[in-house]
Amino acid sequence: MSSGRGVHTIVYGVEPINALADAVSALTNANPAVATSAGHGMADGALILAKSGRQRINDRVFRVAGSTFGTFNFEGLDTTDTKVFPAGGGVGSVQEITNFTQITRVLESSTSGGDMQFANYSFLENDFESQIPTQSSAQTLTLSIADDDTLLGYKALQKAAEARSALPLKAQLPNGAIILYMGYVSFNTTPSMTKGSVMACQATFSF
Repeated sequence: MSSGRGVHTIVYGVEPINALADAVSALTNANPAVATSAGHGMADGALILAKSGRQRINDRVFRVAGSTFGTFNFEGLDTTDTKVFPAGGGVGSVQEITNFTQITRVLESSTSGGDMQFANYSFLENDFESQIPTQSSAQTLTLSIADDDTLLGYKALQKAAEARSALPLKAQLPNGAIILYMGYVSFNTTPSMTKGSVMACQATFSF
């Protein structure tokens, strides 16, 4: 969902989801996937949390596009491969994410994980070992933010960490593109204290 990556000005926002769920009675095998949801009332550009029988869609955040009465598209979601997205699956629900609390005074962001894992094996007749891919490792995003407990973003991170439930995170790029995440928040409010540097706290999003 993003273009122009590499720019340095990013606005992060986190938001608990309180909206009522809209049922999704069907999801097509198409690019983009089209959801049937009677009376959903969501406009293009709305951000939604999906609950689905399809594992690669479940608990992910998407943007709405092509909204009409009773249907909408999952922007950027290609479900044409029926081996990955079996036909007739995907029913579930969506919840609209209405507002994000901006996380301000971010000093640095870093990511880890996401690399492919492998299973090693060797047949008795072989004198070498082989490997096959299994799954990607878990990913985390860490934000270093200036220590200021009066900021709304600071308070939102504290609340999110205490909730111990998965929450959406949005990174807004200067050109309007967005990167969407879903994960658990941990927030270390004990700041780093390095001479000549701003006191900083660490917020970690585990996807």
